[in-house]
Amino acid sequence: MYYLIGIKGTGMSALACILSDLGYEVKGSDQEKHFFTEKGLNERNIEILPYNEDNITKDMTIIRGNAIKDDHPELIRAEVKGLKIYTYPEMVAKIAKMFRTITVAGCHGKTTTTSMLHHVLNNISGSNCLIGDGTGSANKDNKYFVLEACEYKRHFLAYEPYYSIITNIELDHVDYYKDMDDLRDAYIEYANKAEKMVIACGDDQYTHSLEINKPIFFYGLDEDNDIIAKDVEYTENGVTFDVFVEENYYGHFDIPVYGKHMLLNALAVIGICFYERLDAKEVAKVFKTFEGAKRRFSETEVLDNILVDDYAHHPTELKCTIKSAKQKYPDKKIVAVWGPHTYTRTEAFKDDYIDVLKGVNKAYIMEIYGAREKKEDFNITSEDIIKEIPNAEKIGIDNFDSLLNHHNSVILFMSPNDLTDFENKYIEKYKELNKPNE
Repeated sequence: MYYLIGIKGTGMSALACILSDLGYEVKGSDQEKHFFTEKGLNERNIEILPYNEDNITKDMTIIRGNAIKDDHPELIRAEVKGLKIYTYPEMVAKIAKMFRTITVAGCHGKTTTTSMLHHVLNNISGSNCLIGDGTGSANKDNKYFVLEACEYKRHFLAYEPYYSIITNIELDHVDYYKDMDDLRDAYIEYANKAEKMVIACGDDQYTHSLEINKPIFFYGLDEDNDIIAKDVEYTENGVTFDVFVEENYYGHFDIPVYGKHMLLNALAVIGICFYERLDAKEVAKVFKTFEGAKRRFSETEVLDNILVDDYAHHPTELKCTIKSAKQKYPDKKIVAVWGPHTYTRTEAFKDDYIDVLKGVNKAYIMEIYGAREKKEDFNITSEDIIKEIPNAEKIGIDNFDSLLNHHNSVILFMSPNDLTDFENKYIEKYKELNKPNE
């Protein structure tokens, strides 16, 4: 029996699904609040209990979520009983050794890239996956295991993959990494764990500076890359392009995604497909059916508006989400609803957030969510950002009347926090106010 403490976490819920698919008995505990990650758990009838030290019994092997602290009552009870305890990365690494594992790391784009790669490989030859949107699935007969690898606290160093992908390197998690050199050192160590090769975004300003002892191939739009997209066209239906690998034509692709950042994610996947000797036409055919990762530009029509739910939280991610909306909906106004995540990140990138949010027609900003941090330890508030952005204002789940005044707009809800309740309240109220006369 595997028991997961913090089972509703995006990685932990995916891991629970994988263990269940592989035939193990699984259950776990978490807060009683609903999370979008519960869907896969419920589909597999995995029991979810409220946190309680009495849940822990002697027949269990414990898996500890990254957010679980040393003083958690269930963890203490497990230690008293002498149970075997794995961290989340330790257990994932144990499973990864069973398959040809491809890890996807980077400050931005790793969830979507992992989702794309799993979609393509699974439809062509079979692939297991663990994705940071809560998606996890496995079949012991599959050849591949596609794994999203997070750099936070160097968790990605637990894995020894066949291929390592690096989508980009940009400073984040400033509550852990001291500076860019510290982060780059972590990526060097991560890259050197690849058994066959590293595939990295060559258009990124830092990837070329990695001094590693493994073969590395670069993808991007610049001519000095190994995997290059040419004749690129961005349209309201997506992006079309040709791919050349090591100066040889590989294939033509029409992909229903938006923005340069999504094109780069696709090139990482195409690079893997090339080096795994997959047929380009088959890859291109499967790519056309990619529907995106959960909470990554997830769209809902709300009468004359489009509601987009997105995990974006770093300034670069907000910028990419906004650009994607402008590409797909050039005739609609762009309205941003942003939930800042952690005081450390908000304070460190304050000016960048301000610059990005000045680029929308209207910005609404929620209270900063501290996560593991305390408000009193920092000198940053939402108001500090709002006052620097013309026409910006504060918003909350119980105070969003101004948001109801927008029509023919794209409403971007951007935050790593689950904003489902907020979005549903907005949808219900907007439809009620704008229902046609009977």
